[in-house]
Amino acid sequence: MPADTTLRLVLIGWGAIAQTTAELLRGSRVQIVAIAVGDANSPRHDLPQSARLIDDPNELSLIRPDVVAEAAGKDSLATWGHASLEAGADLIVSSASAFADAALFESMRDVAAGQGVHIQIQPGALAGVEALVAASLMGVDTVEHRMVKPPLAWLGTPAETLCDLHNLTEPEAFYRASAAQTAITFPKNANVAMTTALAGIGPDATMITLVADPLATTNRHELRAAGAFGTLEVMTDNNPLPDNPKTSALAAFSLVRAIQNRVTPIVL
Repeated sequence: MPADTTLRLVLIGWGAIAQTTAELLRGSRVQIVAIAVGDANSPRHDLPQSARLIDDPNELSLIRPDVVAEAAGKDSLATWGHASLEAGADLIVSSASAFADAALFESMRDVAAGQGVHIQIQPGALAGVEALVAASLMGVDTVEHRMVKPPLAWLGTPAETLCDLHNLTEPEAFYRASAAQTAITFPKNANVAMTTALAGIGPDATMITLVADPLATTNRHELRAAGAFGTLEVMTDNNPLPDNPKTSALAAFSLVRAIQNRVTPIVL
């Protein structure tokens, strides 16, 4: 993009990740022209001055953004994804769990190909995704993704019936299944599971292990892969966003990086 050009961006959602993204992009060559929400009549606070609220996907064709960045969950992607691509915008996806729906994945891929635009799945709270994608060119045989959390962080999930979360004295791996099955059984962990799967050997072959560790104080991701390329081992300990303890800070920062890469002369 020429140095004197401003990137026109639409954010889908106005939660913690979107708000952090907007704040970190302040003063950059990115202009947030709209915030897409479910109901534009509900008040939203601290909106960028350049942005207006929209709740009709058809408005994207009039706004003509360069990029649409999703930060509102898989249901929002089903609502806004096709419209973004048909409006001629590249789409950055944070909620990879939406692509557990193979029909949605294939239809959005076909629209992107027909429009000559791109769908980018940003890595969120994960490290090593780019390396796994590169390794796949030579051949990957196995991929395992371990998610380690404090026991009480698993409350409100099926983990409550699989182990005694209140009385653990040592780490317990209480669940192991494919990424495809994990996305169904543990939907709150589906984004990272599907991101790993799409980067490597697919949802059915990628193995996910869920661990409750009484000594853990953060959410930890341990990615291991092996194949003709060699071996890959990456661990990430994620601190939460100050304004939303349920969201990893790295998830927001990765979205900012994906957007900034569109306007910076050197990309890493």
